[in-house]
Amino acid sequence: MIESFSALAQETRLAVFRLLVRQEPDGLAAGELARQLSVPHATMSAHLSVLSRAGLVVPRRQGRSIIYRANLNHMQEAIRFLVRDCCAGHPEVCGPLAESLSGCTPNQDRE
Repeated sequence: MIESFSALAQETRLAVFRLLVRQEPDGLAAGELARQLSVPHATMSAHLSVLSRAGLVVPRRQGRSIIYRANLNHMQEAIRFLVRDCCAGHPEVCGPLAESLSGCTPNQDRE
């Protein structure tokens, strides 16, 4: 988990991950990520390597492009890691956190 949190502690990598989460399940090509975030291609490649090694993104070759997707399973593990002991036997303590996560909805702009 330390490697994952370290990867997300950098502003551009956090922006990449958040953008990829919004693009699920399709993902985005590395060049499109660079364009949308105004980051040079070589710099984006380095950021994607860090995120990939941390398990936060998954690359998939599609023709000549590499499409990157957010690894939501890994992110769920990270969230569980953070809150695993939050209630210490008192589930009502974590109620507000659970309620705040229930507001996650699919991206309605995609169709």
